[in-house]
Amino acid sequence: MPDRGPAFTVKMAETEAELQAAQRLRYDVFVRELGGGGALVDHQAGLERDRFDPFFDHMLCIDDESGQVVGVYRLLRGEQAQAVGQFYSEDEYDLGVLKRSGRRLLELGRSCLHPDYRGGMAMYHLWNGLADYVDRHGIEVLFGVASFHGTDVEALAQPLSMLYHNHLAPEDLRVRTQPDHYVDMNRVAPEALDRRRAMLEVPALIKAYLRLGGFVGDGAYIDHAFNTTDVCLILDTARMNARQRRIYGGG
Repeated sequence: MPDRGPAFTVKMAETEAELQAAQRLRYDVFVRELGGGGALVDHQAGLERDRFDPFFDHMLCIDDESGQVVGVYRLLRGEQAQAVGQFYSEDEYDLGVLKRSGRRLLELGRSCLHPDYRGGMAMYHLWNGLADYVDRHGIEVLFGVASFHGTDVEALAQPLSMLYHNHLAPEDLRVRTQPDHYVDMNRVAPEALDRRRAMLEVPALIKAYLRLGGFVGDGAYIDHAFNTTDVCLILDTARMNARQRRIYGGG
Protein backbone atom coordinates (compact mmCIF):
# COMPACT_ATOMS: atom_id res chain seq x y z
CA MET A 1 0.00 0.00 0.00
CA PRO A 2 1.36 3.50 -0.77
CA ASP A 3 2.24 5.78 2.14
CA ARG A 4 -0.55 8.37 2.30
CA GLY A 5 1.28 10.49 4.86
CA PRO A 6 -0.02 11.61 8.25
CA ALA A 7 -3.69 11.53 9.21
CA PHE A 8 -5.22 14.62 10.80
CA THR A 9 -8.08 15.56 13.09
CA VAL A 10 -9.59 19.05 12.93
CA LYS A 11 -11.48 20.24 16.01
CA MET A 12 -12.20 23.32 18.07
CA ALA A 13 -10.15 23.90 21.21
CA GLU A 14 -12.25 22.87 24.20
CA THR A 15 -9.79 23.02 27.09
CA GLU A 16 -7.17 25.42 28.39
CA ALA A 17 -4.49 22.90 27.41
CA GLU A 18 -5.75 22.86 23.81
CA LEU A 19 -5.85 26.66 23.69
CA GLN A 20 -2.29 26.80 25.00
CA ALA A 21 -1.20 24.30 22.34
CA ALA A 22 -2.55 26.74 19.73
CA GLN A 23 -0.81 29.66 21.43
CA ARG A 24 2.44 27.67 21.57
CA LEU A 25 2.38 27.04 17.82
CA ARG A 26 1.55 30.71 17.23
CA TYR A 27 4.54 31.69 19.38
CA ASP A 28 6.87 29.45 17.38
CA VAL A 29 5.66 30.93 14.08
CA PHE A 30 4.80 34.56 14.81
CA VAL A 31 7.38 35.34 17.50
CA ARG A 32 10.34 32.98 17.02
CA GLU A 33 10.15 32.66 13.24
CA LEU A 34 8.78 36.04 12.18
CA GLY A 35 9.97 38.30 14.99
CA GLY A 36 6.55 39.42 16.24
CA GLY A 37 5.51 40.44 19.73
CA GLY A 38 2.68 41.87 21.79
CA ALA A 39 1.68 43.08 25.24
CA LEU A 40 0.38 39.70 26.48
CA VAL A 41 2.96 37.43 24.81
CA ASP A 42 4.41 35.07 27.42
CA HIS A 43 8.04 34.56 26.41
CA GLN A 44 8.82 32.37 29.40
CA ALA A 45 6.06 29.88 28.62
CA GLY A 46 6.37 30.39 24.85
CA LEU A 47 2.74 31.47 24.30
CA GLU A 48 1.54 34.06 21.75
CA ARG A 49 -1.73 35.42 23.10
CA ASP A 50 -3.79 38.60 23.31
CA ARG A 51 -6.94 40.01 24.93
CA PHE A 52 -9.13 38.67 22.10
CA ASP A 53 -8.30 34.99 22.62
CA PRO A 54 -11.09 34.29 25.16
CA PHE A 55 -13.74 35.43 22.65
CA PHE A 56 -12.53 33.55 19.56
CA ASP A 57 -13.14 29.96 18.54
CA HIS A 58 -9.78 28.26 18.00
CA MET A 59 -9.63 25.62 15.26
CA LEU A 60 -6.87 23.05 15.65
CA CYS A 61 -5.36 20.67 13.12
CA ILE A 62 -3.81 17.75 15.00
CA ASP A 63 -1.41 15.11 13.67
CA ASP A 64 -3.15 11.90 14.76
CA GLU A 65 0.09 9.97 15.19
CA SER A 66 1.99 12.45 17.35
CA GLY A 67 -0.99 14.24 18.90
CA GLN A 68 0.75 17.53 18.08
CA VAL A 69 -1.17 20.64 17.08
CA VAL A 70 0.35 21.46 13.67
CA GLY A 71 -2.07 24.09 12.37
CA VAL A 72 -4.44 26.67 13.84
CA TYR A 73 -7.09 29.19 12.81
CA ARG A 74 -8.75 31.79 15.02
CA LEU A 75 -12.43 32.50 14.24
CA LEU A 76 -14.71 35.31 15.44
CA ARG A 77 -18.36 35.53 14.42
CA GLY A 78 -20.34 38.78 14.49
CA GLU A 79 -22.10 37.97 17.76
CA GLN A 80 -18.77 37.16 19.43
CA ALA A 81 -17.36 40.49 18.20
CA GLN A 82 -20.27 42.25 19.88
CA ALA A 83 -19.21 40.66 23.16
CA VAL A 84 -15.65 41.97 22.70
CA GLY A 85 -16.85 45.35 21.48
CA GLN A 86 -15.10 45.10 18.11
CA PHE A 87 -13.56 42.78 15.56
CA TYR A 88 -9.82 42.25 16.02
CA SER A 89 -8.95 43.92 12.70
CA GLU A 90 -10.98 47.09 13.41
CA ASP A 91 -7.85 48.60 14.94
CA GLU A 92 -6.39 48.42 11.43
CA TYR A 93 -9.41 48.64 9.10
CA ASP A 94 -12.71 50.51 8.94
CA LEU A 95 -15.15 47.58 8.61
CA GLY A 96 -18.26 49.75 8.43
CA VAL A 97 -19.22 48.61 4.93
CA LEU A 98 -19.33 44.98 6.13
CA LYS A 99 -21.02 45.69 9.46
CA ARG A 100 -23.76 47.72 7.80
CA SER A 101 -24.45 44.99 5.22
CA GLY A 102 -26.62 42.92 7.57
CA ARG A 103 -24.81 39.79 6.41
CA ARG A 104 -23.36 37.13 8.69
CA LEU A 105 -19.66 37.84 9.14
CA LEU A 106 -16.71 35.71 10.21
CA GLU A 107 -13.29 37.13 10.98
CA LEU A 108 -10.30 34.84 10.43
CA GLY A 109 -6.91 35.33 11.99
CA ARG A 110 -3.70 33.86 13.40
CA SER A 111 -3.60 31.18 10.71
CA CYS A 112 -0.33 29.27 10.79
CA LEU A 113 1.20 25.86 10.20
CA HIS A 114 4.15 24.10 11.78
CA PRO A 115 7.09 24.39 9.32
CA ASP A 116 7.23 20.59 8.84
CA TYR A 117 3.62 20.54 7.58
CA ARG A 118 3.67 23.39 5.07
CA GLY A 119 2.92 22.44 1.51
CA GLY A 120 1.19 19.24 2.60
CA MET A 121 -2.31 18.15 3.56
CA ALA A 122 -2.61 19.97 6.89
CA MET A 123 -3.87 23.20 5.30
CA TYR A 124 -6.31 21.20 3.18
CA HIS A 125 -7.82 19.74 6.36
CA LEU A 126 -8.02 23.17 7.99
CA TRP A 127 -9.84 24.50 4.90
CA ASN A 128 -12.31 21.62 5.12
CA GLY A 129 -12.88 22.33 8.79
CA LEU A 130 -13.40 26.00 8.01
CA ALA A 131 -15.92 25.17 5.26
CA ASP A 132 -17.89 23.03 7.73
CA TYR A 133 -17.82 25.83 10.30
CA VAL A 134 -19.04 28.39 7.75
CA ASP A 135 -21.87 26.09 6.69
CA ARG A 136 -22.88 25.30 10.27
CA HIS A 137 -23.08 28.98 11.28
CA GLY A 138 -24.58 30.30 8.04
CA ILE A 139 -21.61 32.61 7.40
CA GLU A 140 -21.89 34.78 4.30
CA VAL A 141 -18.73 36.90 4.31
CA LEU A 142 -15.30 35.90 5.60
CA PHE A 143 -12.56 38.44 6.17
CA GLY A 144 -9.33 38.92 8.00
CA VAL A 145 -5.87 40.40 7.92
CA ALA A 146 -3.11 38.55 6.07
CA SER A 147 0.50 39.58 6.17
CA PHE A 148 3.63 40.12 4.17
CA HIS A 149 6.80 39.69 6.22
CA GLY A 150 8.59 42.97 6.87
CA THR A 151 7.59 46.63 6.97
CA ASP A 152 9.45 48.03 3.92
CA VAL A 153 6.51 49.02 1.71
CA GLU A 154 8.71 49.93 -1.25
CA ALA A 155 10.18 46.42 -1.24
CA LEU A 156 6.60 45.15 -1.53
CA ALA A 157 5.53 47.63 -4.23
CA GLN A 158 5.04 44.97 -6.92
CA PRO A 159 2.79 42.53 -5.02
CA LEU A 160 0.82 45.30 -3.27
CA SER A 161 0.18 47.04 -6.59
CA MET A 162 -0.80 43.78 -8.28
CA LEU A 163 -3.36 43.12 -5.54
CA TYR A 164 -4.70 46.67 -5.86
CA HIS A 165 -5.04 46.61 -9.65
CA ASN A 166 -6.33 43.04 -10.03
CA HIS A 167 -8.08 42.05 -6.81
CA LEU A 168 -9.53 45.20 -5.20
CA ALA A 169 -12.86 44.47 -3.52
CA PRO A 170 -16.08 45.78 -5.06
CA GLU A 171 -17.51 48.78 -3.26
CA ASP A 172 -20.01 46.79 -1.18
CA LEU A 173 -17.10 44.84 0.36
CA ARG A 174 -14.33 47.45 0.19
CA VAL A 175 -13.06 47.97 3.71
CA ARG A 176 -10.39 50.65 4.07
CA THR A 177 -7.37 51.07 6.30
CA GLN A 178 -8.08 53.37 9.22
CA PRO A 179 -7.23 56.96 8.15
CA ASP A 180 -4.32 57.43 10.56
CA HIS A 181 -2.64 54.26 9.28
CA TYR A 182 -3.55 54.21 5.58
CA VAL A 183 -0.76 53.05 3.25
CA ASP A 184 -1.52 53.30 -0.46
CA MET A 185 -1.15 49.95 -2.26
CA ASN A 186 -1.20 51.58 -5.71
CA ARG A 187 2.58 52.03 -5.98
CA VAL A 188 3.33 50.72 -9.49
CA ALA A 189 1.30 51.56 -12.60
CA PRO A 190 -0.46 48.58 -14.24
CA GLU A 191 1.76 48.72 -17.33
CA ALA A 192 4.89 48.59 -15.14
CA LEU A 193 3.80 45.52 -13.19
CA ASP A 194 5.92 42.38 -13.35
CA ARG A 195 3.02 40.02 -12.71
CA ARG A 196 5.14 36.88 -12.38
CA ARG A 197 7.47 38.49 -9.85
CA ALA A 198 4.53 40.01 -8.01
CA MET A 199 2.74 36.65 -7.65
CA LEU A 200 5.94 34.95 -6.48
CA GLU A 201 6.15 37.54 -3.69
CA VAL A 202 2.55 37.02 -2.54
CA PRO A 203 2.36 34.73 0.53
CA ALA A 204 0.72 31.33 0.01
CA LEU A 205 -2.26 32.10 2.26
CA ILE A 206 -3.16 35.22 0.26
CA LYS A 207 -2.84 33.25 -3.00
CA ALA A 208 -5.22 30.64 -1.59
CA TYR A 209 -7.89 33.29 -0.91
CA LEU A 210 -7.42 34.76 -4.38
CA ARG A 211 -7.98 31.33 -5.96
CA LEU A 212 -11.26 31.17 -4.06
CA GLY A 213 -12.34 34.51 -5.50
CA GLY A 214 -11.21 36.62 -2.57
CA PHE A 215 -10.58 40.36 -2.71
CA VAL A 216 -8.41 42.85 -0.85
CA GLY A 217 -9.51 46.01 0.90
CA ASP A 218 -8.23 49.47 0.06
CA GLY A 219 -4.93 50.21 1.74
CA ALA A 220 -2.23 48.33 3.60
CA TYR A 221 -1.34 48.60 7.29
CA ILE A 222 2.14 48.50 8.82
CA ASP A 223 2.12 46.31 11.95
CA HIS A 224 5.38 47.09 13.73
CA ALA A 225 4.60 44.77 16.66
CA PHE A 226 4.42 41.77 14.31
CA ASN A 227 7.01 43.08 11.80
CA THR A 228 4.49 42.74 8.95
CA THR A 229 2.70 44.68 6.24
CA ASP A 230 -0.97 43.70 6.35
CA VAL A 231 -3.75 43.59 3.80
CA CYS A 232 -7.40 42.83 4.52
CA LEU A 233 -8.82 39.86 2.61
CA ILE A 234 -12.55 39.50 2.02
CA LEU A 235 -14.34 36.41 0.68
CA ASP A 236 -18.03 36.57 -0.25
CA THR A 237 -19.47 33.05 -0.40
CA ALA A 238 -22.29 34.26 -2.69
CA ARG A 239 -19.75 35.32 -5.32
CA MET A 240 -17.88 31.99 -5.41
CA ASN A 241 -18.28 30.01 -8.61
CA ALA A 242 -18.76 26.24 -8.76
CA ARG A 243 -15.05 25.48 -9.15
CA GLN A 244 -14.16 27.71 -6.21
CA ARG A 245 -16.84 26.08 -4.07
CA ARG A 246 -15.35 22.66 -4.82
CA ILE A 247 -11.90 23.84 -3.81
CA TYR A 248 -13.22 25.45 -0.64
CA GLY A 249 -15.36 22.47 0.31
CA GLY A 250 -12.56 19.99 -0.31
CA GLY A 251 -13.76 18.77 -3.70
